[in-house]
Amino acid sequence: MRVRNIYIAFRYQTKDLFRNRIIIILLFVIPLVFYAVVWLTNSEDQIYIVLASVQDKPAISMVQREMGLIFIGLAATGFVASFVAMSLMQRSLSAKKRLILCGFKSSELIFAKLILIAGINFVLGIYISCLAFILMTPDRFTGMVLGFSLCGYIYGCYGLLIGSSVNRELGGILLIILLANIDVGWLQNPIYYEKAQHKFIIEYLPAFSPSQASLVSAFTDHSYGFLLFEGFLYGSVFLVLALIVFYYRTRIRKPDSL
Repeated sequence: MRVRNIYIAFRYQTKDLFRNRIIIILLFVIPLVFYAVVWLTNSEDQIYIVLASVQDKPAISMVQREMGLIFIGLAATGFVASFVAMSLMQRSLSAKKRLILCGFKSSELIFAKLILIAGINFVLGIYISCLAFILMTPDRFTGMVLGFSLCGYIYGCYGLLIGSSVNRELGGILLIILLANIDVGWLQNPIYYEKAQHKFIIEYLPAFSPSQASLVSAFTDHSYGFLLFEGFLYGSVFLVLALIVFYYRTRIRKPDSL
């Protein structure tokens, strides 16, 4: 891979992505709306929640509104990261093929995408964590940032996979909503998890590790390092699959010789 080509591809894809104003709205407005709804609808009541990743599973005291802020922050991160990654992958597939004809490699294009997605996820994780920090005081702010960023990484890689596999934007949106709404938007809520049957299903979903890491770091002093490692591996599986599909979608087939 050539650094100059990666830089050119990165600049091209960044400009192309942010021409879409919906992306700006997703990144900065949607998290504000999510947090405003939680702040207006949740109470200051003290609740006791059992976290799946805490050893011996003792009940942990937390404020209902603060728990809601963490949960909705994760949901916002997952939704936004997956939509942005899908949009980045789906936009101008023919233009990417032209770049390959001009001498760029598929690996250079995808590496530029990874840099862009990683930067967006990191900024998104810090932004959403800072919004939460304004409204609450977590025990460990750094762990909360890492948990949100990890959720963005997993769902960003899922968005790359969907964007490289599905041609139509509507189909990609439906696939993202299907998983994100069931997983990070519903089942990872610790209140639901505590009373759920067949908890192993919830624990195998993509957002389990980042949601547990964020909750553990926000409300306890327990370790969350293994959760971050586990979640990184989960997202990397999506990433590898996305790379394989992208390579086969953008490769230039040589014409059959006469």
